[in-house]
Amino acid sequence: MITSTYYDIIRYPILTEKSMLAYQMARQCTFTVDRMANKVEIRKAVESLFKVKVDDVQTIRTKGKKKRVGKTIGKRADGKKAIVTLKPDQKIEIFEGV
Repeated sequence: MITSTYYDIIRYPILTEKSMLAYQMARQCTFTVDRMANKVEIRKAVESLFKVKVDDVQTIRTKGKKKRVGKTIGKRADGKKAIVTLKPDQKIEIFEGV
């Protein structure tokens, strides 16, 4: 893989009502990640960036939506999301305050 740092793998957290409910109920954090990253790289990135222990990683590939601007039809970029389950005694601060 070409990415060099953990910040290239983990793009940003997804802070929606559904992801906040999943964090409160099952300690599952949702992140937008690099499309070429695999589960092992995502696990290492989350553990080193947030200093937590990861229990499980699930990934979802998302297709970009078709959008129209005037006569031109374009397409948004495809993406990838990761749902990271933390060990029971672990927490990430950015998900706690929201």
